[in-house]
Amino acid sequence: MTTNARKLENCTYGDYLTWPEEERWEIIEGVPYAMSPAPPPRHQIISGNLFVQIHPFLVDKDCLVFYAPFDVRLPKSDESDQNITTVVQPDISVICDPAKIDDRGCRGAPDFIVEILSPHTSRKDQVEKLALYEKHGVKEYWIIYPDYATVIVRLLGEDGKYGPPKINEADGNLEAAVLPDLTIDLDAVFERREGETW
Repeated sequence: MTTNARKLENCTYGDYLTWPEEERWEIIEGVPYAMSPAPPPRHQIISGNLFVQIHPFLVDKDCLVFYAPFDVRLPKSDESDQNITTVVQPDISVICDPAKIDDRGCRGAPDFIVEILSPHTSRKDQVEKLALYEKHGVKEYWIIYPDYATVIVRLLGEDGKYGPPKINEADGNLEAAVLPDLTIDLDAVFERREGETW
């Protein structure tokens, strides 16, 4: 199947499993999105800096943290994996229900997701995924803007909707609401080493 043809189809996770492993795709409500071959270095550095702060905090807890590529399947109800029409690869996923984790990744909504914007994914992360994560009950969603060293936090309210965005610049600490006592050092997340130009 060609890339262009694939974009026109109503795709499922069953289709996704047949696509070449060297290609990276996400499917949102049946619509496939090609992912960039590899994120830029700045994206990777921010992701790594964030992961190394979250992982040690969770060592003695029930929650687990994963970084992309890691498949998160979001079923509408109890349909089989083959028929699921949404599978995404968040940059960072924290899952506190071990029953959701299997050898294919995660089935069901993570508790906490982080997406790091790049030019290729900016609209998808801020619009399509925002609506998707709200719909499926992701309790906390962080959108990171590398160029501005800023984090936008969205928290799910009791009404099942995200509240107003909270804007946090890279200055000091930011607490993760769904992981009590986890405080992220934003200066360390966005730190640039001497000589870095990206």
